[in-house]
Amino acid sequence: MRYDKYQVIVVGGGLVGASLALALAREGKRVALLERRHPDFEALERGWDARVYAVSPANRRFLESLGAWPGMERVGTIAAMDVRGDAGGRIEFSAADADADALAWIVENRWLLAALWRSLRDSDVELLTGSAQDLATTPAEARLTLDDGRELRTELLVGADGANSWVRGQLGLSADVKPYGQSGVVANFACEKPHGGVARQWFFGDDILAWLPMAGNRISMVWSTSDSPSLLQLSPAELARRVADAGGGLLGAFETLTPAAAFPLRLIRPEGVVAERVALVGDAAHTVHPLAGQGVNLGFQDAAQLAALLQRAPDCGDWMLLRRHQRQRREAVAAMQLGCDSLYRLFQARLPGLPWLRNAGLSLTNRLAPLKRQLARQAIGY
Repeated sequence: MRYDKYQVIVVGGGLVGASLALALAREGKRVALLERRHPDFEALERGWDARVYAVSPANRRFLESLGAWPGMERVGTIAAMDVRGDAGGRIEFSAADADADALAWIVENRWLLAALWRSLRDSDVELLTGSAQDLATTPAEARLTLDDGRELRTELLVGADGANSWVRGQLGLSADVKPYGQSGVVANFACEKPHGGVARQWFFGDDILAWLPMAGNRISMVWSTSDSPSLLQLSPAELARRVADAGGGLLGAFETLTPAAAFPLRLIRPEGVVAERVALVGDAAHTVHPLAGQGVNLGFQDAAQLAALLQRAPDCGDWMLLRRHQRQRREAVAAMQLGCDSLYRLFQARLPGLPWLRNAGLSLTNRLAPLKRQLARQAIGY
């Protein structure tokens, strides 16, 4: 039987999978990237994408090293943050507090994906289309069978296929999945007043609202709420008014640019992210609450660190290397998951006196310059 043999096969051509395939190919590895169908570039760049990411400075450098940082004409810069509690608490910090040019950059999913796939098509990565049907591993290799009967063999197979990972399911890796009982509602708006490069966030008790500065006079909204239908059923004009009013009219009137969409919020912690000849990255390996905007940053660091680890590896699927990757990533991922989950729980709690305490904590931190500088450095550290 004919089969194709690789050093690494990446299943999933989204942001994290595409960046990992590129990084490995630049290290001279024979890499294949499997995606059900290749993205349509015209569709990728048409209109505005309601799904955006806050890309950290470290991950911008990683993408630039791959030749995959997109044009700045559609990229917003977060120069400062303004976070407000549910009872008057407030903290503000800026990139200057961390001696940086920006805290992060707001990039649309489609815009960034298009840049990555342009680089992929100019690379040595073998781009495969199809659906995986079966996965088997031996101590020597992983074997992937596609829906058209092709059999692929590889030293290492990487699952970069999202929160509902098929690869993770095939491995039988159980995952602790904790639903938040909320959805993240996203949409983009043109705003009447300049946003000034400020990312704004409000904790409303049950809900969390974020306005993220996009290119030009536009913002992207992420509203974490248990009542997403009330937002999704609004007309574009009604949605614009509701979102502008929720932020106290700080940026004047809004105009809706993209229809509202919602996705369920879950904390996913698999029992492990490596198995015999297989590794998981990105949302297949972990998810976090979006209140800190760090999900994709954790994923890009999965890719960057795994590629660096395999740079000189004679066998990319060596079990000791995979265990080392799991140990390297465990602390950063667990810290981010714990931090986001704890902050979410803190503002959800209704114990007597707690609203005053958490808002007083925000305001006190705002007056402590050294602590603010540390928060700013942490904000750009992934």
